[in-house]
Order: sequence, then structure tokens, then C-alpha cells
Amino acid sequence: MANYYCLMAGLPDISLSDAKPPRSLMQLKEDLEEVLEPQDAKLLYVYFLRFDCENVVRLLQNPEAETDPRGNLSREQYEDLIRSAREINFNVHRYPAFMSVFAREYAYNSGKTGWFARDAMMWAYYDYARQIPNKMMSRWYQLNLDVQNILTALIARKQGWQLSNYIQGDGEVVEMILEHANTQDFELGHEYDYMKELMRCANTDDPVGKEKQIDAFRWNWLEEQTFFEPFDINALFSYLVRTEMLERWSMLDPEKGRERFTEIIENLRGEAKVPDEFVK
Repeated sequence: MANYYCLMAGLPDISLSDAKPPRSLMQLKEDLEEVLEPQDAKLLYVYFLRFDCENVVRLLQNPEAETDPRGNLSREQYEDLIRSAREINFNVHRYPAFMSVFAREYAYNSGKTGWFARDAMMWAYYDYARQIPNKMMSRWYQLNLDVQNILTALIARKQGWQLSNYIQGDGEVVEMILEHANTQDFELGHEYDYMKELMRCANTDDPVGKEKQIDAFRWNWLEEQTFFEPFDINALFSYLVRTEMLERWSMLDPEKGRERFTEIIENLRGEAKVPDEFVK
């Protein structure tokens, strides 16, 4: 595994309490182009692919929309992906297959009640990313899938909704949620130490504080995973993800944070009534 001692030693320490990151994610991405080993470049390509996924959704919804420059692809490539996916019945191999499938099926799915384009694309992305050939990164992507399912299940159960309509993917966490839907922690506390922390997050009344706590949980997980290897690709990955968190929070005032959390709830609720505590 490549060692990025010089790069990592030169990066300033960051904390979740920082007002903004010392270097933007885009600046870091540009710095990496000259130093990454080829195999590590492929790993981080998957990380930045999430921005490509969001850009594809934006352009499907509005062909004139601005795109996030943090992605891997150019605007011309996004347009090629969308056009090619619509014109042919097989996957466009120059792009990840799930993105071609999403673009091809977008017109059909966008008319469905309760289908949300960004959510659907993000589920597909994390399912793809968790197959990455790096154990720590694979666990990170799986963690994000599991955390989203757990938080979704807690909200859905409180509403009295059918959990199977909202839980996505597969794996042990999904199986446990569905099998033990009426148990306080879905019996996950025995196997997953973070379950108690997530339940505390879910019970926080302030929506901005709730999101901040969830990010703090993710932040701590990343730091724990890379504590003993502070100069390898995993540590660099951790630094990128945490920089992105700071960047996101630096652009959100409290009202924006509330709007974001309300949007998350709205994407879950369908026709059901959201409890007042989530939207006040």
C-alpha cells in the first residue's frame, strides 16, 4: 500500500467544530492528481463518483442545470451518458452500469408516486461503492447504507408505516430490521456497538443538531479506522470525507440545515403525516 507521508504531513489538522475546511475538497482533488498511485486513483475515483451521480440527476431533471465540478466527468460526458443510455438497450461500458440503468429508466420512474430521483441514485451508488476492493472503504460505504436504513426505519416505525416499503438493499442490518421491526433497537445493539449512539441521534429534537450528531458519529468512525495508519490511502480517504463534511456545514446556516432535514423527512413520508417534532 502506497505511503503518502509528505502529503498527509503537510495537511492541517481538521475538526468537526471548524467553521470551514482549510483547503476545499476541489483543491485537494487537484493536488492528488499528481501524487496518487494508479490503484489508489481508482479507489478515489469511486469516492468522487458520488458527485457525478448527483450531476446526472440534476441534468435529467434540468438539462441546463449547473454541475458540481468535484465529479470525475465533464458535462459532455454526462450528456453522452444520458443520450447513450436512452438510445441503446445495453449498458454503456465507459460508465458504471448502474448510472446507465438509472438514466435509461428515469423517465419511467420519475412519474411514480413516492420515487425520489436523488435518493434512488444514492442507494444505487452506495450499493456499487461497497464492492470496492479496499476493506476500510468498503466498510465505510456499507456503514452509510446501514445508517440510512436504521434512521429511516426508526422514523418509519414511529409513523406506523410499513418498514419494508422504506428499507432498501440487503444484508444483515436489513434482515434484522425487518425481522425485529417491533424491538426497540431491532436487536442490532448486540452486534453493532454504534446502535445506541444512532438511537440517541434519532431522538434529538433539533433537526440541525440531529444531522450534526450523525456527522460526528461518521467523523469519529473514520478517525478510529485510520488512527494507526495515518499516512496511507485510507487516511487520505478519511481526510477527504471529513473535509467534505466541513465544506457542507460551512455552506449551511441553521435554517438551511433545518430545510435539509425537513427535505429528508419529506422524501420518506409519502402521503403520511410527519410528526410535529421533526418539522418545528
